[in-house]
Amino acid sequence: MLWLDPVRAALDAAPGPVTIFFRDDDGGWDDARLFELLDRFDAHDLPLDVAVIPAELEPPLARELVARRAGSRVGLHQHGYDHTNHETEGKKQEFGPARSPEAKRRDIEAGRDRLRELLGDAFDPIFTPPWNRCTPDTAASAAELGFRVLSREASYAPFGVAGLSEVPVHVDWFAKSKGEPLSREQIGERLATFVSAGDGPIGVMFHHAVMDAGEMAAADELLALLAGHERCRFSSILALGTQ
Repeated sequence: MLWLDPVRAALDAAPGPVTIFFRDDDGGWDDARLFELLDRFDAHDLPLDVAVIPAELEPPLARELVARRAGSRVGLHQHGYDHTNHETEGKKQEFGPARSPEAKRRDIEAGRDRLRELLGDAFDPIFTPPWNRCTPDTAASAAELGFRVLSREASYAPFGVAGLSEVPVHVDWFAKSKGEPLSREQIGERLATFVSAGDGPIGVMFHHAVMDAGEMAAADELLALLAGHERCRFSSILALGTQ
């Protein structure tokens, strides 16, 4: 676990509490791996916000997620509509400039209604766009449709939409640099950098559907370190966005 040494050192040197939250994308894909990740978070009594793809959520999974929410610290919110890329060039986006504001709004609303139907009160008013990208009109529509929080990636400037807080993630478990996945050591160094910066809550993002046994084990190592460190405090996205 040498890759975690920079994180441990940064936490040891932190002058005060460090708030951390976790987001896992693509709920609706590979349920077995989702349940495994949820089990690992439960074992460490840590919160995990799951971004659920409305078009991929079926009643059996919905029932299981609602049941788990009742007995653990899992949050459930909207991840686009069907996770389809609509851009013909540039970076992938489901809610990008290639589509009209009206079309994007219809998908947000349809996804919201499906999640409300299947998840009931367990559905949190948070919108996470697939690939962490969307347009300003998407954020405005989300606010108009009752969402209170938008979660993207920390490198993007906030949209500043009234009534819509932004709670971005900072460390992507599957981040790339120049097209190559970051090594575990680089992930540890990146997280340590944010801890040392002391600029506010730090979001760590997972994608359970592409996590093999080695990834799950490494994630568990990270969770064990953070859960056991006296400097760490943990929160949900909703709590951070509405406090």
